[in-house]
Amino acid sequence: MTSVTLVTGDGIGPEIAEAARRCIDATGVKINWEIREAGADVMARQGTPLPDATVESIRKNGIALKAPITTPVGTGFRSVNVHLRQALDLYACLRPCKSYKGVRSKYTGIDLVVVRENTEDLYAGVEFEKGKDDTAELINWLNSHSKKQIRQDSGISIKPISITGTRRIVQFAFDYARKMGRKKVTSVHKANIMKFTDGLWLEVSRQVAAENSDIEFEDRIVDNMCMQLVQKPELYDVLVLPNLYGDILSDLCAGLVGGLGVAPGANIGEKGAIFEATHGSAPKYKGLNKVNPIALILSGVLMLRHIGKMTEADKLETAVAAVIAEGKDVTYDMKEDRNDPSAVGTSQMADAIIAKIKKGS
Repeated sequence: MTSVTLVTGDGIGPEIAEAARRCIDATGVKINWEIREAGADVMARQGTPLPDATVESIRKNGIALKAPITTPVGTGFRSVNVHLRQALDLYACLRPCKSYKGVRSKYTGIDLVVVRENTEDLYAGVEFEKGKDDTAELINWLNSHSKKQIRQDSGISIKPISITGTRRIVQFAFDYARKMGRKKVTSVHKANIMKFTDGLWLEVSRQVAAENSDIEFEDRIVDNMCMQLVQKPELYDVLVLPNLYGDILSDLCAGLVGGLGVAPGANIGEKGAIFEATHGSAPKYKGLNKVNPIALILSGVLMLRHIGKMTEADKLETAVAAVIAEGKDVTYDMKEDRNDPSAVGTSQMADAIIAKIKKGS
């Protein structure tokens, strides 16, 4: 039996966490769920949005399914999600974006995977605030060593990109493509402008590609990549990107398939993995049994595949796709008219998915 930490989150988190758990259990997979808390709700009781017991449970089990979390203001945490990624070195963010019949979108037939580096680039958190003494010292040093001059009233963010960080994320993209039977990896960059950071990313990407020649490889400049995804997304398969570009393009790709409500995600490292919906905690809908649980359920599909439960994962994804395509037992946001009185609640949509699983078994 596999032990999995279920982080219930806050806002709508507990509702969709329960829906996802029930759907996963319905596949017949044997999971020992360890329920843990994080976010605004636990902050009031324990003085932290991320209790040590939650982190230790994830570290021990190596696998977690996490519902959305609100990072409370003024806690010292820039983001609970970022803190977890850094504490557990979850360097790879995996964001599949796939079209499902019945989801409203201007596109059909989309099947893309975004692989985003999680630890470096402008999101590394190495920043210097405007007006501080250390910022002035840094600016003066930079101005004395460069022909390009930085204004004294600037804030500065550092963009580190390393051989080590690039090599492991690009290799992850090739390994994922091979495991899932995908044909091509595209490395995305701005090496024409940032020659020593994105230039290094491109150089290492090409080196790793040469070592994985069974998978097709190409590269694209990030602004051109955005246009290509809008014009001809069918040409692309697995995209691997530095942190900032990966954040932006993963939302673009989610938009191609109908939005964050159907966009699963995972953050994966050598010693652990957290599977999570990419949308927020929507506190105004808390306790209303109203929101769409699909993104977290599909994150459960990713989790099942990660632990080698391919049959159970296929059962769950097939049932989700059938319920969406049928369009009867779906939440209000998945109806053509969001005021459609036939829309069901979170738990009722989970019930419909479970019924499909049992019917197909």
